[in-house]
Amino acid sequence: MSTLNSLTLAFRDASLEKAFTSHTHARTLLQGRIAIIVGVIVYLLFGLLDQWLVPPKYQTTMWAIRLTALCVPATVFALTFTPWFAPASFLLLASIGLAAGAGLLGMFLLLPLDSLLLYYPGLVLAAFYTYNLVGTRFIHALCVDIALLIGYNILFAVWKGHPLPILATHDFFIISANLIGGGAGYLQELQRRQLFLRELELDSQRKEHLNRSLHDGLTGLANRELLHDRMSQALAHAHREGIGHAVFFIDLDGFKRINDQLGHATGDHALKSVAANLSAAMRDTDTVSRLGGDEFVVLGYGLGSMVDAMKQADKILACVRTPIPGIPEPLSLSASIGVCQFPSEYLHKGTNMADIVADTIRRADDAMFQAKRTGKDRIAAAAGAGTVYHAA
Repeated sequence: MSTLNSLTLAFRDASLEKAFTSHTHARTLLQGRIAIIVGVIVYLLFGLLDQWLVPPKYQTTMWAIRLTALCVPATVFALTFTPWFAPASFLLLASIGLAAGAGLLGMFLLLPLDSLLLYYPGLVLAAFYTYNLVGTRFIHALCVDIALLIGYNILFAVWKGHPLPILATHDFFIISANLIGGGAGYLQELQRRQLFLRELELDSQRKEHLNRSLHDGLTGLANRELLHDRMSQALAHAHREGIGHAVFFIDLDGFKRINDQLGHATGDHALKSVAANLSAAMRDTDTVSRLGGDEFVVLGYGLGSMVDAMKQADKILACVRTPIPGIPEPLSLSASIGVCQFPSEYLHKGTNMADIVADTIRRADDAMFQAKRTGKDRIAAAAGAGTVYHAA
């Protein structure tokens, strides 16, 4: 309740209120249309009583008032099919209850007291209709029904001078209808808003769980599953647009010495530092991932030539060499990097996307081992059956 105004039930956060209104618009639209149809039918059926309760000289005027009041729901119903309904949906729906009640008050002015005693329950129905069926907010329905109650008393106590006991009896039942209908409407809206908050909370938790499942727990980088998904998307884009990409398989040189001599906590610190440096150095379109241990993979988006890929690899190598606070210079890190471009003519046509992604990573991994075998702190580019070496 701390996020809600206890009277109006509006969210104190304007953006949250806007989100709720947007989230419930489809329901409001459907409920409003159904309520308008039901309300019009009941309002017209109410007119069947005229032949028994209304003097003949007033019946034509009664129908004129009734049909005039029905112009409002007819207009609102038409607006539900236009973009103008959404911004003012609750006020428009509240206007239907106001028009129905105002029409009743107009008709009541024509009736003698004995007929009025049989017609005034229409205001009770209008109260329930506005609170519980038309689909407007509780606070709007409350304002409408307070206005109708005040109008009823002014018309019949001041203007027509009806006896106080009769008026008090009518007020009792009208106020009771407002208390019962308003209470039900208040609780319904409160429950809808609390349910919306709960749905937001659950959605946030689902996103958090999904985010955790797709990211490395230590560094926060993408994990293998997310890397495969990003590579599949890049591959699909490559097929559509004819744009090539590159994968960089990175193995840290000297990481085992840090772990052995400085401990696992320092080793974790080194991994997180490398991850942060790589993330800061790469472009927004690239994906930096950690597969486990001291192995990282970077997806370089839109690197269609080997020249561009090697420039990016040099950048990665320099990034890994960046001194890490707390790590002595003799234990500073370097990297062995394997580069593989994709899609590749060496992959058979018709191979499914998952196999292409796995094969690309494998080939980059093989190139990385070639770089490590030739002296470490190097870059090796996989090129089909052969491998091209680049000494850093």
